[in-house]
Amino acid sequence: MLVATAGALPPGSVTSLIERLVGSDGSATVMTSIEVPREFLEELASESWQPFSDEPRTPAIEHAVAAYVEERGSRLVEPVVSALVARGIETSALYVEGHDAARSIVDTAVDHEADLIVMGATRPIFDSDAWESVSVRVMQQSKVPLLMVPGTARMSEDEESIRPDLGQSVSE
Repeated sequence: MLVATAGALPPGSVTSLIERLVGSDGSATVMTSIEVPREFLEELASESWQPFSDEPRTPAIEHAVAAYVEERGSRLVEPVVSALVARGIETSALYVEGHDAARSIVDTAVDHEADLIVMGATRPIFDSDAWESVSVRVMQQSKVPLLMVPGTARMSEDEESIRPDLGQSVSE
């Protein structure tokens, strides 16, 4: 089973669902697709931008890319991976560099011979913007069955301005 996340999947409900689906002998791979700001990293690696060093240093760009993907990827998948491992489910993490998250998910599912893709959907399916979402594009492109789980919805700036934080009282 391939679990694709950008950090919006609620670990508790996803873990319960995956536990039922994979059973006692199944396994899950939790993946995320990372778009790497290569131009920025290339600028950092160049000799022209070394603000804290008198000696020019030029770290390999691929090392910088790998470090960026590892750091960002682990942050995004860690909640789901930890929850699955805590339930005794054999779990691995995978961080895929790519500029098209939907294509990365579909290709990873094929490469890993996944029986099912589980991913979050944070937009209402009948919202016109939803048709451009990663989850809908995976649904359109994948031949592997897809199960979408409601994720943690991201609020627009308008919604944030009129809805108080959950930790604050309305009178604050």
